[in-house]
Amino acid sequence: MTKAKIIDGRALAQKIRHDLALEVSAHKRETGKNIGLAVIYAGDDEPSKVYVANKIKACGEAGMKSYSYHFESGISEGPVIALIEALNTNPEVNGILVQLPLPEHLDAKKILSKIRSEKDVDGFHALNAGNLLLGNDCLAACTPSGCIELIESTGTVIEGKHAVVVGRSNIVGKPVSVLLLHKNATVTICHSKTENLSDYTRRADILVAAVGRPRFVIKDMVKSGAVVIDVGINRVDGKLCGDVDFEGVCEVASHISPVPGGAGPMTIAMLLKNTVKAAKLQREGKSN
Repeated sequence: MTKAKIIDGRALAQKIRHDLALEVSAHKRETGKNIGLAVIYAGDDEPSKVYVANKIKACGEAGMKSYSYHFESGISEGPVIALIEALNTNPEVNGILVQLPLPEHLDAKKILSKIRSEKDVDGFHALNAGNLLLGNDCLAACTPSGCIELIESTGTVIEGKHAVVVGRSNIVGKPVSVLLLHKNATVTICHSKTENLSDYTRRADILVAAVGRPRFVIKDMVKSGAVVIDVGINRVDGKLCGDVDFEGVCEVASHISPVPGGAGPMTIAMLLKNTVKAAKLQREGKSN
């Protein structure tokens, strides 16, 4: 019998987009300008096409202007970098996002580094990552920021809780650990080399699964009453599933985010939130 309450990421993201639409409207009234997000992608990766389309749609729902740029899979780095440099100086573009993964022959790290930190709405730039670690105001990584929103939407007070993050990527694991620390949680980071992993996950009041392995976290690995955030996106037999065995973990967790419908919509909402924040900082002449 299902015990856990489902954390509705779609509903929460919709509320955030509604609130952002009011901010975007106010920005237009005060400045006479739109807030703009540029999305760059390359190749024919079908999930990327879907993600880009969802981001463009979300921009429209928030009243923002979007710019989409697509390169064929055989494109060299030069034209991509040239576009980024042009967008860096375009006053109508407040945020720039490069959709990953890029074709294998392209150096994603090099390309991402070309985005100015004040327009890096994904929060991947070294300056933004460094400021996040230091606790300075910055454009924080979107999925980790969305995880915090999901946790707090349950009414859970993060301060004083033991949070365990399974995964140490630069995109999710590391930044979400830092954000949890800033909320005064006691944080344990686990990964593929962690011995006796279940000994750690079973002590977690808050468990964030970002390991990239389908249904990896099972019922016996979860503390009764834990809040479980599933960041995984895996395709098994043509269907999406997370890093958590949803049905089993529902029997012991107090709250759980589903896949799809949990962290995914919140990532896009945080992307829009970062773009609005970037526009405000640029308007005030501030940068990292």
